[in-house]
Amino acid sequence: QVQLVESGGGLVQAGGSLRLSCVASGRSFSGYAMGWFRQAPGKEREFVATISWSGGTKSYDDSVKGRFTISRDNAKNTVYLQMNSLKPDDTAVYYCASSPRLAPMTLRSYDYWGQGTQVTVSS
Repeated sequence: QVQLVESGGGLVQAGGSLRLSCVASGRSFSGYAMGWFRQAPGKEREFVATISWSGGTKSYDDSVKGRFTISRDNAKNTVYLQMNSLKPDDTAVYYCASSPRLAPMTLRSYDYWGQGTQVTVSS
């Protein structure tokens, strides 16, 4: 089984930056795409970003495009989400997840999920 653990969340002011990390353990995530999703209280979990195994394919939701960057270091079994120019609307629990597909954007394409890390952006 695969375990995914997110870290790096916290409280920041609007305009600030955070870098989230997601480390896979228990087994290799070789061949798997990785994605980031977020969920605010009372709202549906929504897609944020995804990256293919090779790193050659990346996709972002329009709400974060140009501000967030997804990357991965397969030697460290780690995926990152660099978040810049943060806005109060970015406040949510952020989840990482793995998928056997190329780099999907739909929640149901992901099979393993982390526990989430809280990101709070104050105005």
